[in-house]
Amino acid sequence: MAPESSGTANEIVTWGAIELSRAIREREVSCVEVMAAFLEQIGRHNPVHNAIVSLRDEGELLEETAERDRDLDQGEYRGWMHGFPQAPKDLTSTAGIRTTMGSRLFQENIPAADSILVERIRRAGSVLIGKTNTPEFGLGSHTYNDVFGATRNAYVPDRTAGGSSGGAAVALALRMLPVADGSDAMGSLRNPAGYNNVLGFRPSWGRVPGGPAPDVFYQQLSSEGPMARSVADLAMLLSTLAGYDDRAPLSNTEDPSVFARPLSTVVRGRRIAWLGDLGGYLAIEPEVLALCRSALEEIEGVGCVVEEALPDFPFERMWSAWTTLRSLGQAGRHRENYADGDRRALLKPEIVWEIEHGMGLSGLDFHQAALDRSGWYGALRALFQRYDYFALPSAQLLPFDVTLDWPHEVAGRAMDSYHRWMEVVVPASLAGLPAISVPAGFSEDGRPIGLQLVGPAKGDLGVLELAAAYEAATQWVQRRPPPALTTA
Repeated sequence: MAPESSGTANEIVTWGAIELSRAIREREVSCVEVMAAFLEQIGRHNPVHNAIVSLRDEGELLEETAERDRDLDQGEYRGWMHGFPQAPKDLTSTAGIRTTMGSRLFQENIPAADSILVERIRRAGSVLIGKTNTPEFGLGSHTYNDVFGATRNAYVPDRTAGGSSGGAAVALALRMLPVADGSDAMGSLRNPAGYNNVLGFRPSWGRVPGGPAPDVFYQQLSSEGPMARSVADLAMLLSTLAGYDDRAPLSNTEDPSVFARPLSTVVRGRRIAWLGDLGGYLAIEPEVLALCRSALEEIEGVGCVVEEALPDFPFERMWSAWTTLRSLGQAGRHRENYADGDRRALLKPEIVWEIEHGMGLSGLDFHQAALDRSGWYGALRALFQRYDYFALPSAQLLPFDVTLDWPHEVAGRAMDSYHRWMEVVVPASLAGLPAISVPAGFSEDGRPIGLQLVGPAKGDLGVLELAAAYEAATQWVQRRPPPALTTA
């Protein structure tokens, strides 16, 4: 049934992105009506949750959106995101809109050009309304910074939204955006999705080209990707973000239009390895493990086979390779800021830790990390000879106090760095594998958690198909909206 164009703001913002796109194209609702509805929703929820930052002037946004309506009057349709309000993550460059990266060093930074990702969502017809909040330089899976403050969880506002795509996840969960983009080095699309009962997908490395950037060959830890409230919407956004760009010479050349087609949900017989806490190696809260294991029972219910299994590799070497490569990258990226005492004083302690750790490493350390990374990929490749996917929790603990800097203890174990509590996302990140976080349910006190489903290299479509089958069986996003939406 077609949506009603006379619906209230709440009705418009609850439509799925594909449904919204069709309604705009068929003129059942105007682009101005859509923008007004989402701006009203932002005005209702953003003052509490602080998900969208650098919000543009309402009058300018409505006028720009009116141009989208005039385009349709003249038969010009820009793409499936025609008239969509969008707020890219505040790490990706947006021409004419502040890109602070959550840092006081860049709090007045207005880029002259868009990133490749932003170019693509603009080309698809979207209207940029501002940015989504992120931790300083995206470091730490907890969204707070000295420029805009903390983003609060969509379900439990006194808890973290996760990160670093925390603003994007909360904006999605509270229907302030129809779809969202994010980026993921260490779980930054997966952790906040799990913490806010939405979907976040880290594509295979190279699927979504990054940049333009000064380094186009070495930077292989992070990937930009889509977030959404349904797998179909997420796949549709991926079809826009993905595809080769010669400014990113290692980007994937496969046709991204495959993601715009209907996803199969026939997954019977596919085999999933449940890695759990890596045989006791990881500190994970028991309730998190129980919720994720219950979610896997739903996957068994659609015909998949789930077995406990582990890759044959020393997990501490995986972690060492990750921290070496990450710290070397951060030291190189921020060495000038560190060298200047005044600028260094504006960096948060976790970034200074990364830089100093990186500065103490050698070329031989890098070489060993590269070898260990390759060994880890080989161990997972062997695992995929027996299984189609593997599964892990999206975080090692439930959403924690929003005023905490980072969890210093998990399940009775001390965390020796600001990011050790997110080691559970490294298996996919280090190997550059496609990984989606799907909602796994809620704790007894109402906090969401997610489940990672991870496929082999370039197996993005298969991961989305498994997620679609799981979604059809559970419907967590639709079944359990944030309390703020039901009490507004």
